[in-house]
Parts: sequence; C-alpha cells; structure tokens
Amino acid sequence: MDRWARVSMVAAGLAMLGNLAGLVWADAVYGREVTVFVQQAVAQDVVDLVVVGPALLVLAAGVLRGSDRAWLLWLGALAFTVYNYVIYAFTIHVGRLSLLWMAVLGLSVAALGAGLHRLDPAALAWSDRVPRRTVGLFLVVVGVLFALLWLSELLPAVVRGTVPSSARELGLPANPVHVLDLSFFLPAVVAAGVLVLRRRPLGLALAPGLLLFLVLTGLPILLTPLVASWRGETATWAVVVPIGVLTLVTVAVLARLVPTLEEDPARGRRA
Repeated sequence: MDRWARVSMVAAGLAMLGNLAGLVWADAVYGREVTVFVQQAVAQDVVDLVVVGPALLVLAAGVLRGSDRAWLLWLGALAFTVYNYVIYAFTIHVGRLSLLWMAVLGLSVAALGAGLHRLDPAALAWSDRVPRRTVGLFLVVVGVLFALLWLSELLPAVVRGTVPSSARELGLPANPVHVLDLSFFLPAVVAAGVLVLRRRPLGLALAPGLLLFLVLTGLPILLTPLVASWRGETATWAVVVPIGVLTLVTVAVLARLVPTLEEDPARGRRA
C-alpha cells in the first residue's frame, strides 16, 4: 500500500501548487466564473492549501508508518479531494490549471480506490469505549437532514422545470454539490451510520473518514463570507452560525471516536 500513500502525496503536492496559483492569479484562473463562484473557489483554495493538502501529506506519512488511525482519516481526506476536484474539473471553464486539476483527480481516485480495496475492517481493533450510538445517530441525522435540505430546493425546481436557485447563483445548469451529495456522499454517510448502530465493522471503519470529510466541508463555507468581504463584495453570513456549530460538533464526535481505535503498526501496515 506504500505506493498509493506516495501517490496521494504527489496529488497533494500538485493540488497545493494549483491552490497557490489560484490564489495568486485568481482573476486569470476564475475570471470567467460568476462572483459567487469565485468567492467559493478562493475560499476552497485557501482551505485546501492551508488544511487539506498538509493534512493529506501528514496522514499519508502515517499510513507509511502503519497507523490504522491515519489510514482511516487518510481515506476521508482523499475522498474530500476527489469530491473537490470533480467540481473543479467539471464546472470551471477550461484554463491554465485544468490539466493539473485532472491529474489531481485521477491520482486521488486511484489512491482512494486502492485504499478502500485493501482496507480490512474486521482487522481493526476498537476498544469498548467506542461511542457507537453517538457516532451512528450523528451520521444518520446529518445525512438525512442535508438530503432533505437539498431536496427542498431540487424537487420544486424539477416540478417547475427550472434551474435550482443555488445553481443559478453559480451560473451553472445544476449545483454539483447537490449531485455529488445526493448520489454518493450522503448515502454513504447514512449507510455508515446504520452500520455503526448495527455494530458492523465496515461502519466503524468508514466513520472517521466521513466525519473528517464533514469537517473539511464546513471550513470553506465558513471562510467564504470573509473572502467576499476581503474582495469588497456582498457577503452572506447567515450560514456561519449553523455550519460553525455543525463543524464543531463533528470535530467533537471525531475526537471521541478516533482514540478508541487501538494502534498496532504491525497489524495496520498494508502491502
């Protein structure tokens, strides 16, 4: 598995170069996007450069050392990277960073696929302190609530044959977050929560990565109003409190879960 951890390091390095370029030359990179999209893209670049990229490098190093905790969190950071670069590659006009985004996407998908394929949930040793009920219920509730929130916008648009308001604000025919969340991420969150409640090893194996994914998702949302203000544009602050509270609660749940996985480098290291 060492090779795939190193592949993810290459992806993280390329991503951070792209993030830096996106911040330095934002007008050139995102100049054909609408204002709201540019605000979100700049916020995402900051979070990716400062948090996601370094985290992926550190977690990949942990995987190389044989850490099971790092392995499970590494999967979440990789999944978040794949999610982001699907949006970058498919929704931003083709430009100077397009090939780099495609490279990051391809490398991240390959490493994530290999990591999931070689993960053995039954080999993980969880202590009797695992907060199964807290983790399981939290994942199910968050997944269902976000699905209902997205559907509350999508269903009326489908019935009326119009573009959802959030997609219209981004200048897109559809909101990629709705598509990715309802097709992949939210079903995975709910399924993992149910599996945790049923005491299935796979649920606990997936839970840390999904919780980390949720934390990383909240950070650019919280940063976007600050980016808008810094750029002298209209900022929307309404989401800061609910997303901030959700992010903090997710961090707390993750902090309770991860230490209950007992480390054994000899067991955790994969070929």
